[in-house]
Amino acid sequence: MLFRKRTLILMLIDALLINIAAFSSFYLRFEIFGHIPLEYYQTYYHTAAAATILYIAVFYIFGLYNRLWQYASTGELLSIIYAVTVGTAGTVAVVYYYSIGLSKFPLRMPNSAAVLLWLVMVFLIGGSRFIWRIVQENVFDRHVPGSQKQVLIVGAGDAGVLAARELKNRNYRDGRPIGFIDDDSEKQKLQLLGIPVLGTRKDINRVVKGHNIDEVIIAMPSASGDSVREIVQICEKSGVDLKIMPGVYDVISGDINIKPIRQIQVEDLLGRDPVSVDLEEVAGYVSGETVFITGAGGSIGSEISRQVARFNPGKLVLIGHGENSIFDIEQELRSERPGIDYVTEILDIKDREKVFLVFGRYKPGVVFHAAAHKHVPLMERNPEEALKNNVLGTQNLAEAADEFKVKTFVSISTDKAVNPTSIMGATKRTVELMIQNLDRRSQTKFVAVRFGNVLGSSGSVIPTFKKQIAKGGPVTVTHPEMIRYFMTIPEATQLVIQAGAMAQGGEIFILDMGQPVKILDLAKDLIRLSGFEPDVDIKIQFTGIRPGEKLYEELLTAEEGITSTKHSRIFVAKPSFIDVSVLEELTHIVRERGSSLTRDEVISLLQTVIPTFHKKNSNAVAK
Repeated sequence: MLFRKRTLILMLIDALLINIAAFSSFYLRFEIFGHIPLEYYQTYYHTAAAATILYIAVFYIFGLYNRLWQYASTGELLSIIYAVTVGTAGTVAVVYYYSIGLSKFPLRMPNSAAVLLWLVMVFLIGGSRFIWRIVQENVFDRHVPGSQKQVLIVGAGDAGVLAARELKNRNYRDGRPIGFIDDDSEKQKLQLLGIPVLGTRKDINRVVKGHNIDEVIIAMPSASGDSVREIVQICEKSGVDLKIMPGVYDVISGDINIKPIRQIQVEDLLGRDPVSVDLEEVAGYVSGETVFITGAGGSIGSEISRQVARFNPGKLVLIGHGENSIFDIEQELRSERPGIDYVTEILDIKDREKVFLVFGRYKPGVVFHAAAHKHVPLMERNPEEALKNNVLGTQNLAEAADEFKVKTFVSISTDKAVNPTSIMGATKRTVELMIQNLDRRSQTKFVAVRFGNVLGSSGSVIPTFKKQIAKGGPVTVTHPEMIRYFMTIPEATQLVIQAGAMAQGGEIFILDMGQPVKILDLAKDLIRLSGFEPDVDIKIQFTGIRPGEKLYEELLTAEEGITSTKHSRIFVAKPSFIDVSVLEELTHIVRERGSSLTRDEVISLLQTVIPTFHKKNSNAVAK
């Protein structure tokens, strides 16, 4: 009923405006005479009657009565122009034919009057619609009781405009945009949406003080980590709150919601080029397939599950050892993407009989193997478990994949497998060699994907730092010079899935990790983002390097070298060769007496595959 009343009111207003336009077109046409000649009044009446009916009908067909005009933009203006054009043409045609039938010597509607009718109609109809938006933005908005918080937006581009509009759409409950900051000299002293550009990043402190700014929003999604870090450091000196517009990863991973402005996070300081995924290529090898994901409850495995679910697999089998984590990811996926056939299997990958049973039951086409023991110091204290789980578990899965003719088997590896100094790293390097060897005699395409630390994963330093900061410190860093490669979870998993699409068999794909990050700098950034000053509010304590750790990680062994792929962020290491009998002897011994192996025996076994393991290494530390 409300809609009908609104439509009727708009039609009545339009009818009045149409008649004003019709009279104006004739009046302006004949203003040289000071009045409309009597002989043209009949033509005017016909024009007004025809125009009222035709224009309202056309406006209705073009949907001009079901739009919210307080949000009118160029799209609405074009709709008005199209509708007025059609209505004017119809009116002229009707008046022309009506005049012919009514009079022997008709006075047709002058051509100039038709043009004037079109112009006046666009002006009146367009003006009546857009004046509502003007009133909303310039009168009503000033009286909206929203927040008195003053907001400065860094970035006067598309993202900055989006941020300003987002604040307006929330009726300024989260603050009012006072100005923009942008380093482009051509934008200085100009305005966007009526909001001035107040300076460059060097002027942030001056603008914050001069305009009593309470909050700064960084609206530069494509900015480098160094740029974001510099802006963060500048703003911290001013004592203002910081927020940021989401980056590309948020969009790809589906993390973006109806509130695109969020608190700045440490991931924003890494600064990476956007990850582009060839959706058609990925969909080609995942869609319709039965896909296995081991370790599906973990941080990497669960994200692979989310990403794979986007491409409509025929069946998605979630495999894990921990029942709670598998239950959680299953419930999440069923809620978010209910149209997929999900299966959960609680499975210890060391259980060879169960592994083969599950492969035989579902006969997968693609396997993503993310299950592994990854914690370096913990595996130093439990070396036999690292050997059993990482090596034997992977062998069980790989040989089952071979037997049941899986198309593609993707094993998740780590940069710690390069020149390993830890038990965990050595087992992962052994796995890389194992699947390369198996690929040479199998129809299945076996590949490994090697990358570094993942921000936000269960083993990442970030959750540890956050807990320490929440307790008031100290934040513990092992060594002031320790550096690591980092990726976000969505970034890593998207590239893993893309690498699987590129697999020919036997490759070790290496993901471009960008520049390594010093752990100390990461800790300081996180402390600042939490609103504290490093070594003033929160102390940083150095604890010494733990067993098996390196000062820095590497992505390639000396003999590998890399070749590029068609994806700019993915490279391929040259294959390595190993005596098959050595691998067979290692796995045989582990199967026979794996649980009773001593630490020295584990090291000796791994040295048969990796002769340099646990030898003197300038980058290696406590053993």
